Amino acid sequence: QVQLVESGGGLVQPGGSLRLSCAASGLSFRTYTMGWFRQVPGKEREFVAAIRRSSGHTYYRDSVKGRFTISRDGAKNTVYLQMNSLKSEDTAVYFCAADGNGILSTIRDPSTYEHWGEGTQVTVSS
Repeated sequence: QVQLVESGGGLVQPGGSLRLSCAASGLSFRTYTMGWFRQVPGKEREFVAAIRRSSGHTYYRDSVKGRFTISRDGAKNTVYLQMNSLKSEDTAVYFCAADGNGILSTIRDPSTYEHWGEGTQVTVSS
């Protein structure tokens, strides 16, 4: 049974930092592209960042480039999202996801990802 468990969310002031973690089990971690998505009530889930399974190349939505960094640790089967210079508009539930297909053209499409965590709340507020 595949499980993705996110942690590290919380309340932070604007300009602050958080590091999200996603521990994966029940899958061959190295064969999956891993992604982070976020969602606010009433809006669609949106792509935040992804890291490819083979090359380790990373991809980001424009609004987080230069502030967020995605990384993965194969020894721990864990993917991270380091979030710096947080803004109020980053407030959302953040989800970890795993994609076994590895197709670059759909890396930003949530429907591509087969496995999802339950999410962790990130609130940026003073």
